[in-house]
Order: sequence, then C-alpha cells, then structure tokens
Amino acid sequence: MRSLIRFNLILLAAVCMISGLAGAQPWQPLGPDGGTVRSLTFDPKNPDHIFLGTSAGRLYQSLDNGVSWSRYAHLGSASEMVLDHIIVDPANPRNIYVAAWNAQSPNSDGDIFRSKDSGKTWDLLADVHGKSVRALALAASDPKTLVAGALDGIFRSNDGGDTWIRISPEHHAEIKNVESVAIDPANPDVIYAGTWHLPWKTDDGGKTWHSIKKGVIDDSDVFTIMIDSQNPASLYISACSGIYRSESAGELFRKIQGIPYSARRTRMLQMDPSDHKIVYAGTTEGLWKTMDAGATWKRTTGPNIVINDVMIDPRRPAHVLLATDRSGVLASDDGGLTFVPANRGFAHRQVATLLVDRRYRSVLYAGLLNDKEYGGVFVSRDAGQTRAQFSDGLDGRDVLVLRQATDNSLVAATDRGVFQRPAESLRWIARNTVIEERPEPAPRNVGQKNAKTAPPNANKPDPAAIPVMKTTMSENSARVSGLELTAQRWYATSAGVLLISADSGQTWRKADVNVKGLSSVAVADRMVVAASRNAIVVSANGGESWLTPKPLEADFIINSVSVDSTGTIWLAAREGVFRSSDVGDTWKRVTSLRLSNVVSVQFDEENQRILATGANSSNVFSSSDNGRTWEPINSGWLVRTVRAAGGRLLGTTPFDGVIIQPEAAPAAQPVAQGGGTR
Repeated sequence: MRSLIRFNLILLAAVCMISGLAGAQPWQPLGPDGGTVRSLTFDPKNPDHIFLGTSAGRLYQSLDNGVSWSRYAHLGSASEMVLDHIIVDPANPRNIYVAAWNAQSPNSDGDIFRSKDSGKTWDLLADVHGKSVRALALAASDPKTLVAGALDGIFRSNDGGDTWIRISPEHHAEIKNVESVAIDPANPDVIYAGTWHLPWKTDDGGKTWHSIKKGVIDDSDVFTIMIDSQNPASLYISACSGIYRSESAGELFRKIQGIPYSARRTRMLQMDPSDHKIVYAGTTEGLWKTMDAGATWKRTTGPNIVINDVMIDPRRPAHVLLATDRSGVLASDDGGLTFVPANRGFAHRQVATLLVDRRYRSVLYAGLLNDKEYGGVFVSRDAGQTRAQFSDGLDGRDVLVLRQATDNSLVAATDRGVFQRPAESLRWIARNTVIEERPEPAPRNVGQKNAKTAPPNANKPDPAAIPVMKTTMSENSARVSGLELTAQRWYATSAGVLLISADSGQTWRKADVNVKGLSSVAVADRMVVAASRNAIVVSANGGESWLTPKPLEADFIINSVSVDSTGTIWLAAREGVFRSSDVGDTWKRVTSLRLSNVVSVQFDEENQRILATGANSSNVFSSSDNGRTWEPINSGWLVRTVRAAGGRLLGTTPFDGVIIQPEAAPAAQPVAQGGGTR
C-alpha cells in the first residue's frame, strides 16, 4: 500500500509538471493591453524582476521594474485559476511559490505551485493538492517555513513545501474559510489568520488557537493582516467593516477612521519600507494613503479603481504599482499621487469578436467582454501595433459581435442591444426599436343599452368586421448573441428569437419561425440560417419565408452556424463539425477533422480555405479541399475565432486579447487523412 501511495504521488507530480513559457511563441500578442491583475511581487534580490498573477492561471514577469511584461508560465490545467499570492524565496530566488484557487469551483479546487528553477518547471505540492488556497505566507526568520490558508483550514510546511501538516483543528466551526495569514517576523510559531468571520492567532505553531476579535466589529471578513517588521506587536488588519490597528499583538484592536464606509472593502494593506507611518490601502473604491499611521487618510486615485494588490519598490518607495480589476497595472513614481498605465506586453482580456476593416486592412476592431468602462471596442489603425478605446456610447456593455455595414458604419451586438457607429461619428447609437403587430378582436355590435331587452346576438362579433392590427413599439435591451448584415437586411438573434431589420437597424421585427432559443445566425447571399442548441431554421429568400428541418438529437449542442458561398451549411458543435448540402435535411460529420467542442467554422475567401477552431485547442485547422483534409496551425494560445488580413491570420482568445500569425509562418503538416465525411 505504501508503495502504491508513493507511486501515485510520483505520478501526480509527473503529470502535473508544468513548463514555463520562456520560449518565444509562434503567434504574437496585439493587446488590447491591460485586464485584471490579482497579485504582484518582486524578487527580493532583484526588485526589477516582478511577477504578476492573473485570474486565469497566467503568470507574467517584468525584468525592467514594471515597464514591460511577458508571459512566464501557465499554472494548472483549468482556465479559471486565480493566482492571488506569489512568494519568491528571499534566501534562494530560484524557489517561487504561487497559491491558487479555482473560480469555477471555489469551494473545492485549488493548489500551491512551486518552482525550484526560476520558473522553468513547476510542480504541485501534493499534500495541499485540490485545496482552495486563499492565503500564503513565508516566515521572514526561516524561509523553509510556509503557512497556507484554505477554505478548510490552515496548513504549515517546515521544509520548503515538500510536506504539509494541518495546524488548525479539523472541522473547527470558526477557523475555516481562511482569507489571510501572517507570520511574526521574529518567531515563526506566532501565526495570525483572518477568516470570513473574524481573526485568530496561535503562539505555539498551531497547537492552540484563540480569537483576537476584541475591538473588531462582529462578522468581519479579514482580507489582509500586515505586521510591522520593526515592531511585531504593531499590526493592521483590513476587513469588510474597515481597517483596524493593534499595538498589543492582536489582543486589542481599534478601528481606524477616515475611509468612507463604501470603500472599506480593503483587499490589500502595504507599508512603506522606509517610513512605517506611511500605509497604502487598496480598496474596491480606489487607493487610500495615510502618512500618520492611520490618523488621517487621503484617496489618491479615482473611486472607480478596484485594487487587488499594492507593491512598493524597496529601493525607491515612491515607485508604487497597483494590481487592479480590468485596468491592469497602474504605476506611480510620486508615492501614489498620480498613476499611469503600465501594461506594455500584458494583455489579460476576453476578446469575443474581431473585425478587419474592408477598406483598410491595417485597421482592426476588437470587441471585449467583462471589462465594463475599460472594455467595449478597441481600434488599431496600424495592424495592432497601437490601439485606442473606441467605446463612447456603449456605457460599459460587453461586445459579442462586430460587423461592418455596406455604408462602412460599424455595428455591434452587445449584452444589451444593438449599437451602430456611423462612419466618422464619435459615438455609438442604440438601434433597438422593435415593432410588433398583433390582431385585436373585431368590433362588437353596440346592441341595446338595456341588457334585458337586447337581442340575443347583440354582443357577439360581427362576422363581416375586419380585425384591427395594433402596432406596438418597444426597446430591445436583451443580449444579442448573433449578428449578420447584408445590403438589404440586418439579422440578429436576441432573447432566443430572430430579429430582422429592413431599414439598416432603425426598426426590427421578429421573424415568424417555429424554433425557440436561437443564438447564432449566418448569411450567404440570400440564404439565411439561424441556430438554437440543437435545431436550425433556413430561408433561401432573405427571410421572406422559412423552412424548419428536422431537429437534431436532444443531446446535440451547436456552438455556431456558418454558410459558405455554395449554400452548404456548417455546424460547429460539441461533437465536431457537421455539414449539410440540402438545407439541413441530412447531415454529414466531417470525420477527417479530429477536433471536439468546435466553436467556429469560418471561410477565408482570400485564400480559399475553411478554418476551424476548438474551445480547448491552440491549433487553427485549415482545409483547402472542402474539409477532406486539414492542416493544423499552432498558435501557441487558446484561440476562439480567426480572421485573415494581408496573408496572415489574427485570432481572438478567451483570456489573452488578440494574437497575430508571424509573417513567415512555417508550413503546416497535414493531419490524419481518410474518412472524409460520413
């Protein structure tokens, strides 16, 4: 049994070994720069070397004190790993530790990753594998001692992470959901822990614990614990109820005043290494600074900045970096008085759609998700070398699809309606008026006023009366997931229905189709196809009339639909790629493409080829013979959709912005042949 356990642990370590990303990638990132940053830390022996953690398992590095960034490693197999804590061993900077938790399974999944070779390779620490690790600290007096806080308790390692033991009581009613930990700088057995309820402390390495809540408002989530390295009895904690300070090693806290209630959700406290009266508080409403140990505070950024971490250069404390939600890294060289973006080379953006201008191939438009006022649409006029936000009028909406109308205006499908930006205009304009006509009952005969003397048929409808059509107008504010434009009509799928506009988006009408839950639409000439999860509707006359082919199997999942110039319908589906040449009556699976969960099938008219991408693949698959054979083109990134421009491919990614194929891409080798379609 021991041999089996040891074998399983070795196998786990081997399977989970993760390579760094020091080598050059085949495709290059184009931005937009910025995005969400969860953590920042520096190499104690070389503060110019800074590490950055994201909410998607990506680790970046800067070798020039935060001026520029490059990809360093991708930790974990999941795409939702939140890297909240990065620690570089001050005694041996080759040792790096990263604590993570899974945003999709926040209660039951997470890890601590360790590298012993400066990030070239990484392994998982088996004793804490699968734990949702929310806090990590290394003892200043003994770099072999680490303490981790997880949702199920507190764990300690005395050998640099090789082995871990639980030091909090198992199944304790209060010492759980640990969000922060700190170790006394002189005595590694003195450990503080902040939970989603209140703070706790042990003086004997975890043998016993006691609550240190005196002076703290009950039910306070403790996000950060900061100990004064020169005076360990002095410490600060930040909680949802505010910031507290103790001069008695946690036995008594007093609440610090001066920060408004709305900004008290303080995720990070950081002390100036040269002047311990200066403390920065990173909150959900900007950065606050005190220069008198908390007696007074001043906000130094706008209230719309959500701060996840604060880093101070130990050599030059006026140099401050902020890790923020959506706006990336902000840098200050004047002690936080002013900040500028510092995101060159760092792009942690979810790009949903990419558009290449039909007139100027070097003009690119990208539509973003989840970035609110920092997202929307970005434009580049030099093939991605520089870019600017292009979102006035979108008001923080997510942009799911971008199209260019025949008059060269831009049209965006968003999570709240359709918007148009006319050529040369400075703002996006809503195009969401929906017209519905409904028949009303025919007028009734007036009859006699006295019901007792009225004829028997006085209140019945007159058979000869003509029904009245009532016209109503409403504004569509629902998510628009599909959008296609022709010179005659615009088509959009929203709230499960197909909307059609015959006046360039001024008004929309619902198409009379029998399929519900429509989520994507495709157009080629006068052929229009709209798809739901497992059914399609087809029109061969631009939407004048509709055919409803037989629905697919109940467990079939369509991700998107496409139509080529011959009228062949292509489905990108969870099970692969399918096509139909008879308007959906029969389907053939493209068996030569060995790719599951296909998210897009697109047509590169310039190079006469079909392009397919999958949800979990870094390859773009290309076919120049109508799907009989396919060539993989490795992008080095997870890629969702692609566009061709000037002989090169550009791709959208779920986390890393827009990427572009090198000018001289190596020739791809065909993958397995045979089977074609069946």
